[in-house]
Amino acid sequence: MLTICPTPIGNLKDITLRCLEVLRSADLIACEDTRHTMGLLSHYDIHVRLVSFHDHNEQQRLQELLPLLREGKNVAVVSDAGMPGLSDPGFSLVRACAAEGLPVTVLPGPSAVSTALVLSGLPADRFAFVGFLARGKSKMFEQLAAFESTCAALVAFESPRRVRASLAAIAERWPDRAVAVCRELSKVHEEALRGTAGQVLEQLADPVKGEIVLVISAPESASPVPGATLTPAATVVDLDYRVRKALAELQALGVGTKQAAGVVAGLTGLPARAAYQVALEVKPQSR
Repeated sequence: MLTICPTPIGNLKDITLRCLEVLRSADLIACEDTRHTMGLLSHYDIHVRLVSFHDHNEQQRLQELLPLLREGKNVAVVSDAGMPGLSDPGFSLVRACAAEGLPVTVLPGPSAVSTALVLSGLPADRFAFVGFLARGKSKMFEQLAAFESTCAALVAFESPRRVRASLAAIAERWPDRAVAVCRELSKVHEEALRGTAGQVLEQLADPVKGEIVLVISAPESASPVPGATLTPAATVVDLDYRVRKALAELQALGVGTKQAAGVVAGLTGLPARAAYQVALEVKPQSR
């Protein structure tokens, strides 16, 4: 059984009893950073073999973990914080298990996305999670363009080193939208700064420290993108899954990586470079 285990985003007490039970009984724990996860496990006196599972070795680990899962071993997957698979490793393993009919379960638990969204005080009935904001103003404008007229709030991760530049870019493109910078969620120095992007920029400490989640409100006159349907609490997690599925299937049919990325980018509004990167991630491995 593969179990996706969300871990605390800051406060170690936020882990669930069920998650601790699964981690204790696992035959193996695949984690983003073994040193980071060792700290969590030591705190709860858990002693289980760890293997690293991150962006740079994900495909290699798939070839090692899948045989164990086929044998009926219990493998737990954790990221450094929050839910694996949301801008963290995990998606490819879940997808591979689903393709083979191997059992998978996901535990509920801590998530910086939902925590920040509620803390922001912005309407949360519809939202889109965009992962990390693109670097550079022009690339970020491309990223945000896909949500120009949607009726969804945007939730994004951001680095403290880049948050000022990102807010300045948002203030230029969407000067009237409400935003919230949620910092150090669940930790001692947790704070939420609210206002327009320009107003929040003035409130930021110097230097900015800690983990940051940025929430941007939908425009007041927003309407859904033609041809797209957003249901309450719909997220780009769904879009991400469909994009990955489409790119993988196109390439499996023999369509070139660049061509497949171009097709999907044209249909979804995803920047071509981002689509190409995802296409490389899901490209079927030659045997």
